[in-house]
Amino acid sequence: MPQMSKVELYAAIRRDHRAGTKMRELERKYNVSWRTVKKAVDSVWPEPRKKLPLRPTALDLYKPVIDEMLRTALDAPRKQRHTITRIFHRLIQEHGADISYQMVRRYVSERKPEILAASGKAPVEAFVPQTHLPGHEAEVDFGDVTVRLAGELVTCYLFSLRLSYSGKAVHRPVDRTIGVSCVLAW
Repeated sequence: MPQMSKVELYAAIRRDHRAGTKMRELERKYNVSWRTVKKAVDSVWPEPRKKLPLRPTALDLYKPVIDEMLRTALDAPRKQRHTITRIFHRLIQEHGADISYQMVRRYVSERKPEILAASGKAPVEAFVPQTHLPGHEAEVDFGDVTVRLAGELVTCYLFSLRLSYSGKAVHRPVDRTIGVSCVLAW
């Protein structure tokens, strides 16, 4: 029998059960226990997976030390703050830690924004919706573009206009030497 997800398994068991297949036959057919067959018949969705408890790591002993280093670095000038490498080396030298750099890097990258937010020094996330009235605003830019014109490469100016309300854009290349609009197939 091909491997199927739990949702597909439950659906197949319910479908066969509605067709009149006995519970014992469903157990044998799908190679599952009677509890699984009962759960599938009683419920449309499988029960959610239980989250495993976090396993202790070698870093657990040093997490308060790292947090303290990050808190004291909040008030230090920018160039004097602890980097992840500096924190890692201090843990090894001062505390004799037997941990990897990756463990420290992962923990600091998760914990530093939390500490900044708790201290009130994190940048505040904000969203400012932009509204534009029709015909009131546009963005204009000029640039250089190289095109093949009559078989030879020519550098032209490119005029680019984008309307803020609709987002529609207009691009017009202009030949530098004679100031005539280049005829291009866009």
